Amino acid sequence: MAEQSTPAAKQGAPIGERRDARTPPLRRGDYAPADYAAVVLSGAREAGVSPLLVMTVLHNEAYKPHHPLLERLWQWWKPGASFGVANMHRATFERVRRTHGLSGRWQDLRDDPAFAIRTAALHLKDLDRSLPGQHVRRYARDELLALGYNTGERNMRAFARGVPPGPMARSYLRRFRANLEPAARALADGARSSDTVTGR
Repeated sequence: MAEQSTPAAKQGAPIGERRDARTPPLRRGDYAPADYAAVVLSGAREAGVSPLLVMTVLHNEAYKPHHPLLERLWQWWKPGASFGVANMHRATFERVRRTHGLSGRWQDLRDDPAFAIRTAALHLKDLDRSLPGQHVRRYARDELLALGYNTGERNMRAFARGVPPGPMARSYLRRFRANLEPAARALADGARSSDTVTGR
């Protein structure tokens, strides 16, 4: 995977990126990660990670509404809540921000889906760097990275050594595996739409 952040990834400024992705809808049932296929493709390319991994994580994280107003209300009720379409906690964001020199703030994840997706892709890149090349064969590398996204780097490395995941991590892994196919369809449809727009 790529070792250097691109200039676009380093900027991370939501102001210039908001036109890339529409605001998530108010109703949870109207939200579809597939709407962000173009941003996933570009963000994954910038970070040097698999677009399928990023899109499948977005599908896994689609369990609650992501409209900025609802996320503000959720934070009022639960100050430690995660933000954005990729559900990133503040401590994780701050690590990614420092590592990649992002100029955006944690709160920007809530208001800017493109920034949230690109930050998630960079976090997955960081997890990949910390994952040993050799790991137990029961998991694919992307599965371990998804578990790391959900449970943290230390747990991911433990799972890679063969420590069994707990019930919540196992549930996340089951959903990740189930979401691989719809995520792949979303990316294929997004790529076809992009080709139609550009006339390729």
